[in-house]
Amino acid sequence: MDTHPEAAVADTALFRGVLGHFCTGLVVVSALGPDGPQGLTCQSFASLSLDPPLVLFSPARTSTSWPRIREIGTFCVSVLAEGQQQLSAQLARSGPDKFAGVEWNATPLGAPRLDGAVAWLDCTLHAEYDGGDHTIVVAAVRHLGAQPHVRPLLYYQGRYATLNFQHFSPNGSPQYSIDSAPGSTRR
Repeated sequence: MDTHPEAAVADTALFRGVLGHFCTGLVVVSALGPDGPQGLTCQSFASLSLDPPLVLFSPARTSTSWPRIREIGTFCVSVLAEGQQQLSAQLARSGPDKFAGVEWNATPLGAPRLDGAVAWLDCTLHAEYDGGDHTIVVAAVRHLGAQPHVRPLLYYQGRYATLNFQHFSPNGSPQYSIDSAPGSTRR
């Protein structure tokens, strides 16, 4: 029997709080336009299909960066690594010069791939769908790569978090825990 109180879904603060119990990674979607690199931080990211290789992410409809990236048509999704909290926050804000001081290299399609990222996917725009106050973007993956020994930056209950990897079980199978990242604050 469920003894937890129920509430109306219309309460957006409650909705956000409940969904905050789902741990996500963080990605930066970036493109290179005539005015230089463009980018945005996004936590709504997932694999969608293996054949063809597709991923999805969901920028807010209020994003001023996504329309510029969409217009370019090719972009890189960089999966942020542990320790890249400042980079996440910098590319999440609005305004010019979001890439000031950001180190990156061009992907085969020419998009900015962030240095130190856990993984990267070089993409082209496949489709877009209405997602309420967000846009659901489906991207076709053209090139990709990863650094297997780098840990991801996570987002859990409104805070940055890290993955703690330890061997506890007698058979040596890995067990994980999630810890608040040093200097983590709610945003």
